[in-house]
Amino acid sequence: MLGAQLTLISALPFVALLVAIALLPLVAPEWWHQNRNKALVAAIASLPILVYFWFDLGEPGREVLHEKFHEYLSFIVVIGALFVVTGGIHIQGSLAGTPLVNTGMLGLGAVLANVLGTTGASVLLIRPLLRANKRRKRVAHIVIFFIFIVANCGGLLTPIGDPPLLLGFLKGVPFTWTLRLWPQWLAINGILLVLFNLWDQWALDRDEKELPGSQHEEVLIHEPLRIQGVVEMVILLGIILTILGAGRAAAGGQPWAQNVREVVIVVLALIGYVAGSQDRRTKNVFTFGPLIEVAVLFAGIFATMAPVLEMLNAWAQRPDFALKTPAHFFWTAGALSSVLDNAPTYLAFAASAAGLQGLAPHGAYIGTMVLNPEAAKLLAAISTGAVFMGANTYIGNAPNFMVKAIAEESGVKMPSFFGYMAYSLGILLPLFVLVSLVFFR
Repeated sequence: MLGAQLTLISALPFVALLVAIALLPLVAPEWWHQNRNKALVAAIASLPILVYFWFDLGEPGREVLHEKFHEYLSFIVVIGALFVVTGGIHIQGSLAGTPLVNTGMLGLGAVLANVLGTTGASVLLIRPLLRANKRRKRVAHIVIFFIFIVANCGGLLTPIGDPPLLLGFLKGVPFTWTLRLWPQWLAINGILLVLFNLWDQWALDRDEKELPGSQHEEVLIHEPLRIQGVVEMVILLGIILTILGAGRAAAGGQPWAQNVREVVIVVLALIGYVAGSQDRRTKNVFTFGPLIEVAVLFAGIFATMAPVLEMLNAWAQRPDFALKTPAHFFWTAGALSSVLDNAPTYLAFAASAAGLQGLAPHGAYIGTMVLNPEAAKLLAAISTGAVFMGANTYIGNAPNFMVKAIAEESGVKMPSFFGYMAYSLGILLPLFVLVSLVFFR
């Protein structure tokens, strides 16, 4: 096994890259803001692995790099297409900023996250939600619960919902398999919506007592709501159908030729971009900056995580490997997803779980796991932990910082990094304990 040949030192570039992603936005925000600097960090971290695998490990190493390149290409094409197309869908106007309407918006976001992705749903809904509550004094809690639900926990049901699940789909997990996680999805999002509604009612009542005039009447003032972007929505449907069609073909034993799916998706995205409205993109403050950021960072992640996946897979086949039960994988995958990007964390623990089943981390190995009931339980725990616990910090999932930045641009005073963690530990941690006890004992 290739993983048995590798030493721990080959994991250092991966660890260094993830530490840089976690800390540099905090210690050097202006320098890190430049995508060329992100690309520089990713390149420096990747180069030792590329040289080692290509030259020192010979043909087995080159095969792994070739596989990782195609995985990266598939991943970034889907992410990029969804980002470009949803950038042209615009919600004009706002709703009334009442607790009931706000709760409904968050519930809608939890559903849309599975169609547009957590990033797409966050971009689409955060500004209308902020406009709906612009007359209110206490708003930060609305954004915090928005990050909990729309930017993270809502995206558990489809591979489009969150990057970790998309990676699983690209490694053979059937498109509809994640739908079986609906009990976990319903439990966490249902409880969060109830808690939010109670909190929002309390906050509005406090505003009513402290501010002049009737705040309950003020929040009822709103603009007519219209959703714009028919072309983009049709293109989005086409992309989803393409992903579904390719997945069904692969499951039926007649997969499409290599990169056909990616070519079709790129063509659809280009049509959506050209035929869509630039005016709507301007209203959405659409730029390619976030997509470029994801592209350069994940290029480094896919390269540097290659030895880590191989080693974890090899270690998991040893009798003394510590992780055994679904609860172990739920908490470890979730804990690391809180401080590292949840997509590579998902892959790392999926490789470990595959090792327990004697599966090598190549080809459609994650999809093979769903055929074994015991392995499927481990994968369900990893998927749930990675998606849910990305909400624990601002850096756990890509949309978190983006939503925070949009809220601050709109005048909302958001809590600091550790202030946000106080909310997540107080609200989310007890819910995760409940999820673990109910679903992953």
